[in-house]
Amino acid sequence: MKAENLVGRAGDWGAIRAAFRWPAPTRYNIAEQICDRWARAAPERIALELFDGQALRRVSYGRMAKDSARLANVLSAHGLRRGDRCALLLPQSYETALTHIACYRMGAVVVPLFTLFGADGLRYRLSDSGARMIVSDSDNLAKIESIRADLPDLAHCFSIDGGAGKDIWALMARASDQRRCVDTGPDDPAFISYTSGTTGPPKGALHGHRVLLGHLPGVETHHNFLPQAGDRLWTPADWAWMGGLTNVMMPALNYGVPLLVHRMAKFDPERAFDLMRRQQVRNAFLPPTALKLMRQVRAEPLNMRSVGSGGESLGAGMLDWGKAQFGTGINEFYGQTECNLVLGNCGAVFAPRPGSTGKAVPGAEVAIIDAQGNEVAHGEHGEIAVRKGLPQMFLRYWNAPEKTAAKFVGDWLRTGDVGHRDADGFFFFEARDDDVITSSGYRIGPSEIEDCLTGHANVTMAAVIGVPDAVRTEVLKAFVVLDGVAASADLEQALIARVRERISPHVAPRSIAFVDYLPMTATGKVMRRELRKKETDSA
Repeated sequence: MKAENLVGRAGDWGAIRAAFRWPAPTRYNIAEQICDRWARAAPERIALELFDGQALRRVSYGRMAKDSARLANVLSAHGLRRGDRCALLLPQSYETALTHIACYRMGAVVVPLFTLFGADGLRYRLSDSGARMIVSDSDNLAKIESIRADLPDLAHCFSIDGGAGKDIWALMARASDQRRCVDTGPDDPAFISYTSGTTGPPKGALHGHRVLLGHLPGVETHHNFLPQAGDRLWTPADWAWMGGLTNVMMPALNYGVPLLVHRMAKFDPERAFDLMRRQQVRNAFLPPTALKLMRQVRAEPLNMRSVGSGGESLGAGMLDWGKAQFGTGINEFYGQTECNLVLGNCGAVFAPRPGSTGKAVPGAEVAIIDAQGNEVAHGEHGEIAVRKGLPQMFLRYWNAPEKTAAKFVGDWLRTGDVGHRDADGFFFFEARDDDVITSSGYRIGPSEIEDCLTGHANVTMAAVIGVPDAVRTEVLKAFVVLDGVAASADLEQALIARVRERISPHVAPRSIAFVDYLPMTATGKVMRRELRKKETDSA
């Protein structure tokens, strides 16, 4: 069996886009695409290379098919049914891949969760999704036990390493290794990815099985026509996010490209270079913050075939450094949780333009629109928008029809990002028209953090913004109005710790400014833009 590209290589970018046609399958299942079809045709082919820091363990497609069938049978025996939600709270690991495949095999819906989430962050997502089961480990299940009473829908907790949950491997040892994929269509639900918003709690973007198909043109092109002989993929990005899951894990398995599985507890640029050199990584997705940290250390140049990056714009200096350091240019791309990989670069076809996030990928129609949904002329500023109909576009927001409707204007999905397009078709991201903060590659909404801060007995009001940072793009700063108590360094650290523990360390403010009041609109909304302007002026 040979993996086939969706994107042809003949001609320039315009000709490639003109020749592209989306496949239109009536039945489509992610487990079939990334596991079973390979297991039938080439069961000994290597799917995953699991590196624990010392030893490398290889897993074949045949083994993965049998283990995922066992897991599906275990989950089914405990009551998980088609359409039910199964949460997944694990870092990069074999069990993470198995849980995804097992759930898709039986038509269940996965809810990927970031392991750094605290009790409040987990409580909301598990409650909102109505997750009936969760697969995790002993460390993370301790957090779940503390909120279990608030989760009446959560019937079973499974652990990969003992602890409070049911021992998943012991149960799998007694389960059958045979279970065929259910018959799913492209629009049948596959997973819910929670995205940050500026108002209200996080929104659950529900994606169908077609989401994998939709990502393939962008993955192929920003990896200079993946797959090719000798390709081997890795990313430090967590698979709980779209960047790790749909840009790397799923496409690698879909194409039969060996995927290196190694998640650092904390990103270490020197270790990353050493890992990529020793394990002969040929293709990587490296978020901008990882690249900025890697640029600060001295390392011997690598001989890679492709490097992709997305989430923040890279400048000319970073692109020049990357080409010298990796032996290939860095191809930037653009997308968001609701509709990913719609813009990108492909150094094998055209030279990336510094500051640009690339051109519309084959199959995608992207434009700059005004507030009424009308396209604007080249060079004019407006909102980046994507025409409806792409397979990687979300089905809807979970439990939020009004927010789903607000995401669209006419035939366009609104990204909320402001930019422009030049006459050659390059798109340039400029800013967000909302208050989402980009820090270390994460898109962070302020509302959840502000709610956590105002939950403290001594806090009356809070507002959170992003302030510029050379490495992380932005770091979080909170402005807090106190309720009759004096400001202190101890209180600042206590509030920061509250966010770290209740939501997640990656959304904790780096600093807190205690203020007498917050700038408000006539209708009582905090004007975060005024706080950002004040920070810019003082800087």
